[in-house]
Amino acid sequence: MTRPLLPFFVDSPWIGAACVAVLALVACAAILLTLLRTALAWRLAVDIPNERSLHTRPTPRVGGWGIVPVGVIAMLVAAPALWLAAVLAATLAAVSQIDDRRGLPARVRFGAHVIAVALLIVLYPSPVPWWALVAVGFLIVWLVNLYNFMDGSDGLAGGMALFGFGGYAVAALSGPVPQIDLGIASAAIVGAAAGFLLFNFHPARIFLGDSGSIPLGFLAGSLGYWGWLKGTWPVWFPALVFAPFIGDASVTLLRRLARGEKFWQAHREHYYQRMVRLGVGHVRTALAWYLLMLAGIVLANWALALPPAQQWLAVAAWAVVMAAVGVIVDTCWRRHQALPSKQARGTRG
Repeated sequence: MTRPLLPFFVDSPWIGAACVAVLALVACAAILLTLLRTALAWRLAVDIPNERSLHTRPTPRVGGWGIVPVGVIAMLVAAPALWLAAVLAATLAAVSQIDDRRGLPARVRFGAHVIAVALLIVLYPSPVPWWALVAVGFLIVWLVNLYNFMDGSDGLAGGMALFGFGGYAVAALSGPVPQIDLGIASAAIVGAAAGFLLFNFHPARIFLGDSGSIPLGFLAGSLGYWGWLKGTWPVWFPALVFAPFIGDASVTLLRRLARGEKFWQAHREHYYQRMVRLGVGHVRTALAWYLLMLAGIVLANWALALPPAQQWLAVAAWAVVMAAVGVIVDTCWRRHQALPSKQARGTRG
């Protein structure tokens, strides 16, 4: 257990984590409110609706300006063992902000993601075979990018951060040997995400933007890696915590690749996008995803106390549940797509 700079967190880690979360919420909300009140938000980055969008009016993409500085400063002050993750997240936020403002080639953006993940793993390697580290690195890079893919509906990505990092914090602080740095860092992201959600839940006044989604994806992967490295949780735990995001983005990507499409181009084929377009709406879509993610987090934390074989059984069972949810959405979508043609045939008849 690494001792943070503030001894209070060692004496009362749960109270310390709660205090950090509240402070992060207030700080993030204050930053974002200032950006909106001063109209600076509109000069930093604006999301213009396109064929991928579920919204119809331009909206500032400045969520990262609240979440990232608050999370990074909290980690550097109260969770110094995770300084590298904080610095790399800030670096990715800077690169992404340039992309939000002026646009960067895909190879530059992706190269920054790979370098950040490689530095994390090289400087803090796990005693496993090299190919296993390469596989873990690939998964973290994928998590960085999929978080960006999934930032397209009011309240969704921010809520996933709130619940996902909340799951990390609970697991880190409730183990036999609490990982206080990890718990405090996760709590800081929870609070910052809550502050962002005050302005992002439907109807959203601001969006996360690449400068927020990319660092959040990296932190989800890097803190998940840190917990695995320190023995706080097995390798499956982060995947189960963020299963809705991972499942949606991965299945959508594989489908587009199978059809020979360019997966990086804008589209509206994600499950959450289909739910909104089916008439479920932003609010009920977000709440449904919150419930699904919360159930997975509860299962993940409960499974930590089980023998390894039973842990993997729980993971497999949740994969079946996720697949069933996907089948339901797919079925509803196919019926929705078939409806106009049926109406047309009825009119002609």
